[in-house]
Amino acid sequence: MVLEIAQRARDAALKLANESESKKNAAILKLARMLRENSKLILEANEKDLKKAETGGMSKAMLERLALSDKKIEAMARGAEEVAKLPDPVGKVISSNTRPNGLLINKVRTPIGVIGIIYESRPNVTVDCAILCLKSGNAAILRGGSEAFNSNSALAAIISKALEESGMDPHSVQMIPTSDRSALSELLKLDRYIDCIIPRGGEGLIRFTVENSTIPVIKHYKGVCTVYVDKFADAGLSEKLTVNAKCQRPSVCNAAENLLVHKDSAESLLPKIAKALADRGVELRASKRAGDILDNASIKFSAASDEDFSTEYTDLIISIDIADSIDSAIDFINKYGSGHSDLIITQDAARAEKFMNGVDSSSVYWNASTRFTDGFEFGLGAEIGISTDKLHARGPMGLEELCSYKYKILGSGQIRT
Repeated sequence: MVLEIAQRARDAALKLANESESKKNAAILKLARMLRENSKLILEANEKDLKKAETGGMSKAMLERLALSDKKIEAMARGAEEVAKLPDPVGKVISSNTRPNGLLINKVRTPIGVIGIIYESRPNVTVDCAILCLKSGNAAILRGGSEAFNSNSALAAIISKALEESGMDPHSVQMIPTSDRSALSELLKLDRYIDCIIPRGGEGLIRFTVENSTIPVIKHYKGVCTVYVDKFADAGLSEKLTVNAKCQRPSVCNAAENLLVHKDSAESLLPKIAKALADRGVELRASKRAGDILDNASIKFSAASDEDFSTEYTDLIISIDIADSIDSAIDFINKYGSGHSDLIITQDAARAEKFMNGVDSSSVYWNASTRFTDGFEFGLGAEIGISTDKLHARGPMGLEELCSYKYKILGSGQIRT
């Protein structure tokens, strides 16, 4: 079954590479309309998944990821419309060079081919991946988690129908119709047909994918993001940004997991920030130095272990420490962070620049919440994932990151002697 899906995807990818921008856009816009028209059906399927997950004891954070609503379905539809508006990357000339012998060498964006996406919990990923792959001319094979099987099946059926009614190959986007782990193992060995694997989910899923795949994998293992409050930070901004980075949606990979405060501003700023977090239900885990300050302010906390600072909680928990200097803050993030998204809060431009140059992460922020590391917020329409790799793609992966390139060489009879 998996082999046949991959073979059909390869055939579809070869057709997609030559589809016009207008035809691809028409299919994506039809999908947006069909999502709105079938919202009741989608929510009914999602309710089945939620009931099963609740019975199975799924955590509150994971239930939040799994749950759909009219608002989330509308967001999926709007995401599709935004992607349709974006310029088609396929065929765009990246660079051009005329050689002394008259050869014109163009470096041109082309689709990667067939992309396998493995993901957990969030059904909206089904639509995000479909529209981005379609617009960039790639065929997609989707393998969602068992917890969202009904939701993903409903969405995949709508995608297939939208493609068919738009005159496109419905095998351009296919879902593996089983949650059996053996199907995933089989998928990861089909390097003859599949060009790239993108896993989205917990660290366990991603490590399994990397260790078992014969296909190149684009990944991020986890999101351990840090907010660093500098010695020249504004008090109001520090509280506002830290609370947003941690609390606005704690279950996602760009939420803050660590709070680091410069020693010169810790006595004045840390108690206010910590109280604001605690008032919103955040559990505080503090180092000895940070704990002494919180203790003096009568703010409840527990002791943080060294392991806590490299933990992705995806929950209302944050680890707190004190930095002696901006250099030690950079070293802390490069040691404990995951290369995802990190923030400096400061009024000093030179220190901000030093931080952003020194922190080895895919997205670095100055006075803005880490919650913006997102394809939609970056103006990419949507994203297929956030890569912390350094080769091919880094950060939110939009249309351009779903392309490779080829050289087109135009001659007039030149021969090599």
